[in-house]
Amino acid sequence: MSNSTDANDARPHGTASHGTEPNGTEPNKPAPNKPAPNKPAPNKPAPQSVTPDLLREWGQPQPGESKYDRGVVLIVGGARRSPGAVALAGVAALRVGAGRLTLAAAESVAVGLAIAVPESGIVPLAETAEGSVRGDAGSALGSDLESADVVLVGPGLDDLEAAAQLLDEIVSLVGDDTVVVLDAYALAAVHEDPSRVVSLAGRLIVTPNPTELALLADLDEELHGSDGDAVVRTARSVAERLDATVATQNAVVGPDGTAWTIEAGNPGLGTSGSGDVLAGAVAGMVARGVDPARAAVWATYLHAAAGDRLAVDAPVGFLARELSDEFPSLLAGLQ
Repeated sequence: MSNSTDANDARPHGTASHGTEPNGTEPNKPAPNKPAPNKPAPNKPAPQSVTPDLLREWGQPQPGESKYDRGVVLIVGGARRSPGAVALAGVAALRVGAGRLTLAAAESVAVGLAIAVPESGIVPLAETAEGSVRGDAGSALGSDLESADVVLVGPGLDDLEAAAQLLDEIVSLVGDDTVVVLDAYALAAVHEDPSRVVSLAGRLIVTPNPTELALLADLDEELHGSDGDAVVRTARSVAERLDATVATQNAVVGPDGTAWTIEAGNPGLGTSGSGDVLAGAVAGMVARGVDPARAAVWATYLHAAAGDRLAVDAPVGFLARELSDEFPSLLAGLQ
């Protein structure tokens, strides 16, 4: 099962980063009127297990003749305290084959990001005295939003009110066909007001951890990642509510309720920055022309399989930044 956390734990207060449940933790018991464990929800088929054969059957996009044929990715986040989140996400997008990358982050960290990820263009964003990206900083993104095939919003943001304002501006400026991926504080903004993403119906991907998923679904009880049936049921309700693809833990659900589960993955994936890598890989696969639901499946599988490779030598202690290095050879093996 894929487990992940974000760089510097830049998550809204009250949410947990991706990770495995402690040994001995009891999964949530279903309410009396909910489907019993290990059975699909009423009128919904059981999730399809993702295997290498299934991914080979789906096939991969052709590499094209230029970087623009493999898509343009814009990643917005990176407060002063957590610039690494956008860097991890950006490298992951490139490592799954995206052609062109731009990182937008707080102006105080922009030069450092340009040095750390020389393959990327950089957009400095206005920031507060505390180093958070300002809510009105989206005006600097106009031309980049117009040209992007996919926009990832959230990695490294650390102020909910500002993130909500920034998201509203991005939604108003983004192209009509651009896919938008939301993570971390951007998800909290959607929970606060789901109507702010209505215009993104069918082209929205959200990447919540189980706690964020429960918030998006307005659940009163805690949602444990170890309870796979409850996770899929909840993801289906959120996917229907937002008309979005939901990628959470080891499950992916499309807007129509179609669900997939990934059996690969291990506890070592529960490490700082792992969730940023996953979100970036989702964005990169979308940029290459894969439809949102399948892009999320591809990214979730690659993320988990990379973790399994690294765990052969060290069950824990590998770094999130190392996951992306495995993506090209994993993709080559799935041709």
